[in-house]
Amino acid sequence: MSNSTEVPLRNRAALVGRLALARGYTAWHAWGRRDPLMALFTPAGRRQRYRLYERLRAEGPVVRSSAGMASVVSHPLADGLLRSRDVSVRVGQQNPAEQILDLSLLELDPPDHTRLRALVAPAFTARRMREQEDRISAAVDALADDLAGQLAQGPVDLMAAFAKPLPVIMITALLGIPDAEVDSLNRYGDAIGRALDGVASLRHQREITEAKVELAALFERLIALRRREPGTDVISQLVQAEDGDQLTHAELIALAQLLLLAGFETTVNLLGNGVSALMDRPDLWKRLADDPDLAERAVDETLRFDPPVQLTGRTPTRDLTVDGVDFAQGQGLVILLAAANRDPEVFERPGEFDLDRPNLRDHLAFSTGIHHCVGRPLAEMEGRLALAALARRAPNLRRAAAETLGDGVVINGRATLPVRA
Repeated sequence: MSNSTEVPLRNRAALVGRLALARGYTAWHAWGRRDPLMALFTPAGRRQRYRLYERLRAEGPVVRSSAGMASVVSHPLADGLLRSRDVSVRVGQQNPAEQILDLSLLELDPPDHTRLRALVAPAFTARRMREQEDRISAAVDALADDLAGQLAQGPVDLMAAFAKPLPVIMITALLGIPDAEVDSLNRYGDAIGRALDGVASLRHQREITEAKVELAALFERLIALRRREPGTDVISQLVQAEDGDQLTHAELIALAQLLLLAGFETTVNLLGNGVSALMDRPDLWKRLADDPDLAERAVDETLRFDPPVQLTGRTPTRDLTVDGVDFAQGQGLVILLAAANRDPEVFERPGEFDLDRPNLRDHLAFSTGIHHCVGRPLAEMEGRLALAALARRAPNLRRAAAETLGDGVVINGRATLPVRA
């Protein structure tokens, strides 16, 4: 690691102190004050997140935490807040010098959000996705064939062999990242993806810093290349927008990093969570193997039942009432998307994984309103094609050993998923 990525000794000591205080503060509220929202931010709580959501639901659609925030578990209320123009994505005040990540669109309100989203959205239209389908199918089939060959030799970790490589192949193709750069992206994406929950340790801080430096350098090289040799990829489009004064250079770098992170994290965990749920229900896996057209419904039910993104933060910019509930200006809100997706007032038998659910597309896994995930069409297509290919090539797929869960609060997925044929 270069010296530029090292954390000075004084800063390391300060970081260790802040981490210890934060953990103590969280643990006190979680277990000392029995706060289910704060319990989500502890390792033990993350392993029982869906039980904690139901504890919160039993207390009401909006529950104020002992730490000052308020959690939202109601689907209609979450939907209304996410759609409201009087609710900001900015939560609290953060010193820019201490900001871990620049999440670009995710942390901007109009008009900046509107301007930048308009530059990215054309890459994810239905027409563009139809144009990409043959390439995605080819990548899926190649990975599925490799996986089938590995399964013939013994147990395989589905995450490493299938779920992680696919979205990296696709998002790098979409962004125009050369093949020679692909191997390093998994490491950088993992470090930055875990940073959505904050810095976990000194080692994690070093990994984040190194990843940010290396990714910025990668995109600088790519921007210079696309300025000389423009293509049809997203980076080429953004370079043209920068040259036309539609965005700044810093905004271009931040957008590129966000698209890489979002394209990776969502699809990896969609695939892992979906296969895990289906293997727990062999009758449904057999139905999918017999009728791969069910893959589209399997993707939607996975997104409802066990979504990759579990929560998001919001702050009302004025006093307002949504779905009969009053919210004060400046109130910090944690909108629990995964809990809203299991609201029994909207979904019958919400704790069941049901491919025949009539309203399974009513989930909020991709948020909604102006911050509705711009990459949703790509994630859904990748998920649909991948689940169908897996079911065709491995109709008898079963667990080979216990899975390992990821340790994220915001991002929910499997670290490992051992399978056998």
